[in-house]
Amino acid sequence: MTILSGKCLCGQVQVSVRGEPLRVGICHCMDCRKESGSAFTFYGIWPADQFEYTGEISQFQGRCFCSHCGSRAFSADEQEAEVKLGLLSQAPTPLKPSYELWVKRREPWLRPVEGAEQFEEDRVRRDDGDPVGTRF
Repeated sequence: MTILSGKCLCGQVQVSVRGEPLRVGICHCMDCRKESGSAFTFYGIWPADQFEYTGEISQFQGRCFCSHCGSRAFSADEQEAEVKLGLLSQAPTPLKPSYELWVKRREPWLRPVEGAEQFEEDRVRRDDGDPVGTRF
């Protein structure tokens, strides 16, 4: 089984995920821009039981970050964990986004990720009405 791991800038928060992610995405929404301090955020979603972390974290609106250096690390609930992929030790990462959210906010100098599904805003419901999943 594949294990990916990484740590925050100061090394006090460490994360690891097992197996393949459920999905990998990029989001250009205003919340993600503000939380990352960048034009977008790049993340992977794993089942919660395949995610672990150690270290002291602080939270703001469900977003977890290192209490010491402030690095954004993850968001997690009982079902899923969203890991910020810039935290991973392997760079470049072997993971490629399969979708992009809030492309109407994408900087004009950024190009769509080839082969990635494009959403003007959040992901939508399927034709049969079942939810595609969480917002991310």
